[in-house]
Formats: sequence, C-alpha cells, structure tokens
Amino acid sequence: MWKIINQVQVANDERVLVFRDRQFQRVLAPGCHRIVSLSNRFSFDVLTIGKDGIRHPQLDVLLKEDAFLQEVEVRRMAEDEVGVVYVDGELVQVLEPGERLVTWKDLLKVQIRSFPLAALAPVPEPMLSQLVRAGLDRCGRGSRLVHTLVPDGHLGLLFDNGRLVQTLKAGRYGYWAFSRDIKIQLYDLRLQMLEVAGQEILTKDRVSLRINLNAVYQLADVEQAAGRLTNVADYIYKRLQLSLREVVGTRTLDELLANKSLVSEVIFADCHDALAGYGIALERVGVKDIILPGEMKEILNQVVQAQKAAEANLIQRREETAATRSLSNTAKMMDNNPTLLRLKELETLEKVADRIDRISVYGGLDSVMNDLVRLTDKPEQAPTGARR
Repeated sequence: MWKIINQVQVANDERVLVFRDRQFQRVLAPGCHRIVSLSNRFSFDVLTIGKDGIRHPQLDVLLKEDAFLQEVEVRRMAEDEVGVVYVDGELVQVLEPGERLVTWKDLLKVQIRSFPLAALAPVPEPMLSQLVRAGLDRCGRGSRLVHTLVPDGHLGLLFDNGRLVQTLKAGRYGYWAFSRDIKIQLYDLRLQMLEVAGQEILTKDRVSLRINLNAVYQLADVEQAAGRLTNVADYIYKRLQLSLREVVGTRTLDELLANKSLVSEVIFADCHDALAGYGIALERVGVKDIILPGEMKEILNQVVQAQKAAEANLIQRREETAATRSLSNTAKMMDNNPTLLRLKELETLEKVADRIDRISVYGGLDSVMNDLVRLTDKPEQAPTGARR
C-alpha cells in the first residue's frame, strides 16, 4: 500500500487547521510539517493571523474541540456592556453587547476596555477621537456612538429615551447608543436676531400695510425652553406675528405714521413677559420697514404736497403783512418829518443811479433836487445851451 506524504509549510503569520475526513484534528504552528497517511483523507485550512481575531465559517464547532481551545483565547461581552479592543496598543475593534472575540494565545497583546451600558457615561475624549477617525463609531446596522461637539456660547441637552438627563457645556461628547435612544440637542446662548418679514396687515381704517419686524432675543433658561417648546425660534416668530397684527389692526394709519415707535413699544411690552415664561429673554423689538401700497403712496404724497403748499402760503402771507406794517410805520414817520422824507428820496435816487448808464440833468443842481430828474439808459443829444 502506498503512503501519502503531505508536506505543509506554515508561515510566521499563519496557522493551519488540519482536518481528517472533515473532522478537526489539530493546529499547525509556523514551520514545515509532514503528515503521512495511507490515503488522501486529510485537508487543510490556512488562517492568517489578524488583529480582528480568528474568522472561520466553522468557528462555533471548532470551539467545542479541546485541541482548538488549547490554542486560542475566547472573550465574550455581556449583554449589558460594550468593549473596545486594543491590539499591541492600537484600537482596532468595538465589541457589541454579547459579541465574541477569539484570538490565538501568546501571539498578540490583546486588551479589552469594557463599558457598562447601565451607567450613561461619556466615552473618554482620546478614545472618542480614535473611534471616529477609524470609522468605528458606526456599523452596518447604524450608529454605535452618538457624538457631537458643543461649541463655545452653546449648551447641549442630553436625552436618554426621551428623558432629559444631563446638561452639556462646551466640549466634545460621545455616548454608546446600544439598547437606548440617545439624542443631543444644541442651543445657542448668544444674542440672536429674528425677522418677521412681509406681514400684510389691515389697519383699523382698512388700509393694507406690509411691515417688517426685527427682534433680538436670548435663551435665559435652556431646560425650561426645551421642556415647553418643540421649536424655540418658531414659537417666537408666531408670538411676534400675532402681537404685530393686534397692534396694527387696532390703530389707524395716521396713528401709526405719527408715532412709528408705537408698534415696537407695544409689541415689546406684550411679548416680553410672555416669552420670559418659556425661558426666553426678549432684548429688543424694532420695526424695520412700513411699506404702503402704490395707490396709497400717491395719495399720501398729494396730502404732503398740499400741506407743504399751505404752509408756504401761510408763511408768505405773514411776510407780506409784516412788510406792509413796516411800510405803514415808515410812512407815518416821514409824514411828520420832511427832512427824513428827503433823505429817503435821496437814498432811492442813489439806488436807481446804480442801475443806469447815464443821467441827463437840466436846470442845474436845484433842478435835480426840486424839479426834474430825467433818467435814461441811452446817451441823448443835449439841447443847445444846456449845462452838464
């Protein structure tokens, strides 16, 4: 009978499983092995040593064999804990609750850091960064980790199965998401601006206005706001919108245009205390624009023009009255004082002389003062014997 010699060469990073008649026999260590048999009844599976443990389709069967168990080490996580696997100091794997890790003995330095799920504790920051970089925060079925960054000026609220359990200040946080619904909501603690834009509103006298409103607010009590409101900004918007409609709808257009700050003051007084009950501090409310329809603009422009024309006419009449009164007083003074009248005549003559090119005088200086003064803007031929 012929003997069959099976020569098996095992590398340093390998292990070989020997099967006889498809039944496990033993594990071959690195080196050269000779297996002699009378028939071709042996088969071999080559396993490469990896940091993620032993992978084999018949691993569950192999773990029942004493010859295999002597070569491996089995670690299994409890149903209420998760494990982070380090191999030679490198984070390589996450073991989910109930998951098993099988490794070769004395080959790799394997360390498992376990976390009980009953205690909702954050994953340490260095480990969290390593898990995210390695992509181990997710698996095929979803997220293993719920993690977020809370920036400066913000606050985070941690919810476990819909229940608020913790307030998170600025920093990075991660929580295991196995067997629970973990959510982290971020809230901005800085001053924020909200615009209520393009509201078409009818005034008390049935005039349609479009008003843009700006509001500045800040979250004073985040837990109170989160506990009572599903959307903080949406609630503030609707509260301001209703208050704006009430203010405009109960006043006439003239009242609104006469005091533009009235809308802001009334809305602020109406909404400040109401929002404070939800943990929101309303800092300021202001009307950005009041937009009138086209036909209403034309009407108001006509009204303004008429008002300005009336004011100008009134001022003109007042000036004319004052001038007439001044002339009357001057005439009374001249009537009682001939010398003053003569000086006024000479003053007038001086003003007239500045506006003409030539003056022709006949009869001497006495004629100028008493009889005839002839004014022309063109030179004339003087009569014979006239003296100039």
